[in-house]
Amino acid sequence: MMKYFIGNWKMFGVPRSIKILNRINSFRSTDSNRNKYRIVITPPYTLLETFAKKFRDKKIIIGSQNCYQKEKFSSNTAAISPYMIRAIGAKYTLVGHSDNRAEGDTNTILKDKVKFALQNNLKVVFCIGENKLEKKNNKTFSVLKNQLVKVLESKFNKNNIIVAYEPIWSIGTGKIPSYYELLNTSSFIKKTLKKIFKKGSPEVLYGGSVDEKNVHVFREIKEIDGFLIGGASKSSKKFIDIIKNYYR
Repeated sequence: MMKYFIGNWKMFGVPRSIKILNRINSFRSTDSNRNKYRIVITPPYTLLETFAKKFRDKKIIIGSQNCYQKEKFSSNTAAISPYMIRAIGAKYTLVGHSDNRAEGDTNTILKDKVKFALQNNLKVVFCIGENKLEKKNNKTFSVLKNQLVKVLESKFNKNNIIVAYEPIWSIGTGKIPSYYELLNTSSFIKKTLKKIFKKGSPEVLYGGSVDEKNVHVFREIKEIDGFLIGGASKSSKKFIDIIKNYYR
């Protein structure tokens, strides 16, 4: 099965940062494992069009970090719709990242974002995750189930949806779930998705302090179909080493 290595640059990058992608693209072009994985990079809005044009015919896919919950045009200042994102050549969008949930994205808003992104032929990377207190109180499964069933619907095209499990307590902390925690959680997520979509399940990624040193831990968990990578994706060397070490 095709694996995903998705880099979320967050608030990072200027036009000259394209050299990072050039190095990653050069590596992928010669990598013997290149047909086993897909690379997606989500730079800030300011770089979307430039990067999308540059890599239109390359093997790196460009996506957005978010989209607005209306389909095309509106009077919402500074908002960027799925239609606008797709029109400049981006092919993916993140939806539901914990940063955006903390800023007010409700399940209702997220459902509209997913719906309109799909209608505009964007592939959606839908982020879910529990915080430290929820984990401590053994509410991980109930939190994740709620985040999934309140947003995703059986009528949505599951082939254009990827779910990224990002435990909030892990993001940027250097802490990752244990092997058995991640095995059980990823299995639970896939079972929940199969109940929503009846037949089959979207791919499930892991995100949260993924780096070149710990990526080998995830190799044996067959439910993990790839990674949503934060800080390490801003360095071509670290991002490339993550891929290398995964297949080593």
